[in-house]
Amino acid sequence: MENRIQYIFGIHPVLEAVRTGKEIDKIYFKKGLEGPGFRELLEEAHKKGIVSQFVPVEKLNKLAKGGSHQGVAACLATIEYSDLEESVNRACALGDSPVFVLLDGVSDVRNLGAIARSVECAGANGIIVPAKGGAAINAEAVKASAGALLRIDTCRVANLRLAIFYLQQNGFKIVAATEKSSTPIYDVDMTGPVAIIMGSEQKGVSPSVLGLADETACIPMAGEISSLNVSAAASVVLFEMVRQRYNNKTL
Repeated sequence: MENRIQYIFGIHPVLEAVRTGKEIDKIYFKKGLEGPGFRELLEEAHKKGIVSQFVPVEKLNKLAKGGSHQGVAACLATIEYSDLEESVNRACALGDSPVFVLLDGVSDVRNLGAIARSVECAGANGIIVPAKGGAAINAEAVKASAGALLRIDTCRVANLRLAIFYLQQNGFKIVAATEKSSTPIYDVDMTGPVAIIMGSEQKGVSPSVLGLADETACIPMAGEISSLNVSAAASVVLFEMVRQRYNNKTL
């Protein structure tokens, strides 16, 4: 899918894109790059919370396909991100029981896409992803979501903890899905405003984020394999939420 991703090359074009508010997923810098222009761009990217990565020059040569890159390439976002506050306000205005899903370290683009598809199908309002440490929302993720990423709000935040605090201040119950919990998801009330946290494929929800949850919940397992793929787990939790709201006539 890489040929469908758009790039900007060169220090000054990328700096201008950052300053004018272009949605940028990541900036690649050539290893060992120096100079005032580089330092200015790196500082601007840091201010905007844009992920930076230092790579061998061969990667940049491949991306530029023989063109000039000056040691810099910016990967433009495939989707338009939503502002968290605007998204929450919009969701609350649409109904009494908005739903968001926070992804803590979910790094596989196919899992991200599948989760977004379940979010859209369950009627949730959107997903919240970290600027660093999560999967890139690229053409492959959009394809895996069956286009759901183009239909739901996707909020990219610098700090998931601050996003959780903001949601709590706005009346959301924070529910962390974790196999470490002793409470089945069926015993957690998800009929009101709720934000569901799904953790990474390997480590689950990080301790710093888990500690902020109002409730934790697990999916009971009957087989010998102790865990589900994160996208499958997200679907189970979301449609338990749907079941509760259907039974309570809040759906």
